[in-house]
Amino acid sequence: MRIIPKAVLVAQLLVVPMLSLAAPETEHKGNSEIRVGNIMPYSGPLTEFSAIGKAESAFFDMVNDRGGINGRKVKFISRDDGSNPKRAFDETRRLVDDNNVQLIFGSFGTPGNLAVRSYLNEDKVPQLFVASGDEEWNKPTAFPWTMGWQPSFQTEGRIYANFVQAFYPDRKLAVLWQNDQFGRDLLIGLQQGMAEWARMIVADSTFDMSDKSVDRQIDLLKASGAGVLVFAGSPKTAELAMKRLADTDWHPVVILTNVAAPALRTLAQAGLQNTAGVVSTSFLKDESDPVWKDDEGMKRFATFMDEYYGNGDKRDSNAVFGYAAAETLSRVLEQCGDDFSRENIMRQATSLKEFQSSVTLPGITISTGPNEFRPIKQVRLVQFDGRIWQPIGDVIDSAFLGPTKH
Repeated sequence: MRIIPKAVLVAQLLVVPMLSLAAPETEHKGNSEIRVGNIMPYSGPLTEFSAIGKAESAFFDMVNDRGGINGRKVKFISRDDGSNPKRAFDETRRLVDDNNVQLIFGSFGTPGNLAVRSYLNEDKVPQLFVASGDEEWNKPTAFPWTMGWQPSFQTEGRIYANFVQAFYPDRKLAVLWQNDQFGRDLLIGLQQGMAEWARMIVADSTFDMSDKSVDRQIDLLKASGAGVLVFAGSPKTAELAMKRLADTDWHPVVILTNVAAPALRTLAQAGLQNTAGVVSTSFLKDESDPVWKDDEGMKRFATFMDEYYGNGDKRDSNAVFGYAAAETLSRVLEQCGDDFSRENIMRQATSLKEFQSSVTLPGITISTGPNEFRPIKQVRLVQFDGRIWQPIGDVIDSAFLGPTKH
C-alpha cells in the first residue's frame, strides 16, 4: 500500500448581530506599540486547540525580546470564548472598544468568527488569518476586512475524493462528520470531488462535539458495506471512532481530516494496532518526523519552544500552526513600515508574495491579493505508518481540484 500530512480546524454556523465604533485610525499611527487581539477556546470542549493561541502569544514575546517590529513592541491580547459564539462576540468588542486593538488575528473556529465578521467589517477592523478553513473567509467583495489562512475544508474534501478515485475506485465510501459547518464543508467538498461518482458515498452519519460515544454511528456505517471511511471532526472524537473500529474488527481505508490527524499519534502510543495506513493532508512540518532533524526552520521552532513555550509540546501540530500563523502576521506588520493604520495593515495583508514560513512544508507558499483571500492553497497527502506521517506524491495545488473526469 502506498503511503500519504495533516493539519488545522473546526466549525459551526451561527451569526450574531453587530454594532460599535472603532477607535480613530490616527491613534494607531502614533502609538509605540502594535495592539493585536485574539480569541481562543481556553475553556470548553475545544481546549486542545488553545495551543494555537499560546504559541502565538509566545511568538510575539520572542519578537518583542528581539526589538519588536519596525521599532514597535507587539501587544498580543488573547481572550477566552469557551467555544461560545456569543462570548466570542462580546470579547471581540472588548478588544476593539476597550483595548483599542488595530486588528483581530488568528481567532479560532467558524462559529465565533462568523459571529463577529459583520461587526468588524462594518467598523473596518482587519479580521486576519482566521483559524478555520471555512469558505466564508474568502469573500473579499462582501467582507473586505476578513481573511482566512489555512486551506479550506471543501478543498480538503475534494482532495480526498481525488485520492479515493485514484487508489480505491471500486470501494464504497462512508462518512462520519461533525454536525456543524466544518463537517458539512468537508462533506460538500467530498461530494463535489466525487462528481458523478458521488453515488459511491453509500452512507453518512453525524455526531455532536459533546457526544461521548460514536459506537452507534460506526456500527451503522460498517453495515453499509463501505470500504473507505472518511472522518470529519475533532481529535477527541476521532479517537473514539478509531477505537470502535478496532473493537468491531472493521478495517476500511480510513481518511482523517487534518484537524483530527493528531489523534493518530496518541492512539499509536497507546498501543492501538489499526492506526497504520490512515490517510490525511498536511501543510506543516512535523517535529517528530526525523526527516526534519537538521532542518533550519524546525531547529528555530524547537529553540523557540524551549525558550518561550516550555510547557508546550513540540510535537503538537497546533503549536506549529500558531507559530506559522504568527510568522505570517509578522511579515504583514513588517511590510507596514511606519504606518500601522488598519487600512495599511489590510493593504499589506493582501500583498503577500510567495512568503515561506519556516515550518510550512517545502513548496507551500503564502500569497494573497486584493481579490485572493486564501493565503495557503496547497497541501500534501500523507499516510500514517504507525509512527510518523509519510508523504504521498507532490504538493497539491488546490487550483487543479475540479471534479475528476471519467
